[in-house]
Amino acid sequence: MEFLIKKAQKGDEEAFIQALTSYMPMLYKVARTRLASEEDIGDAIQETILLAFKSLQSLKNPGSFKAWLIKILINKCNDIIKQNSRVMCIGSYEEADKLTEAVNHDYLEGDMDFKRILMGLSIDYRTVIVLYYVNGFNTREISEILNEKEGTIKSRLSRARAQLKSSCIGLLEVE
Repeated sequence: MEFLIKKAQKGDEEAFIQALTSYMPMLYKVARTRLASEEDIGDAIQETILLAFKSLQSLKNPGSFKAWLIKILINKCNDIIKQNSRVMCIGSYEEADKLTEAVNHDYLEGDMDFKRILMGLSIDYRTVIVLYYVNGFNTREISEILNEKEGTIKSRLSRARAQLKSSCIGLLEVE
């Protein structure tokens, strides 16, 4: 991967596209933890790609491309969240239920109950869980991506695990 990034930094657009293609599923999953609508997710990913391409020369360590890319994506997601918070939603409870259902549907491959439980976590907890377990980042890398102290990330991860465990136990008791 480092070889592709170095080639891309020298102006090889094909190498950039090839490197980026392997990270597209990861970008989608991370954006999905922060944003509800497919349009917003697409916008965040598109803006991330454009900024990454424009800023590729500023990347000092090609080995950290993945973390750098995720950091850009999270910043773009945060921009969209801020932008959306300024927009007043007018709609019915039925529309809100449809949106919630759309968010829960097709979030991760696997059990619907787990998807629902995961979506019940706060955005900070959900992001840390997905970065750690789905994308394989360690707590130090996550702290760099999110601009948080590593201790904060460890605490969030621990609390998120506790909430997931509690939710899963509750789910088992219901069945």
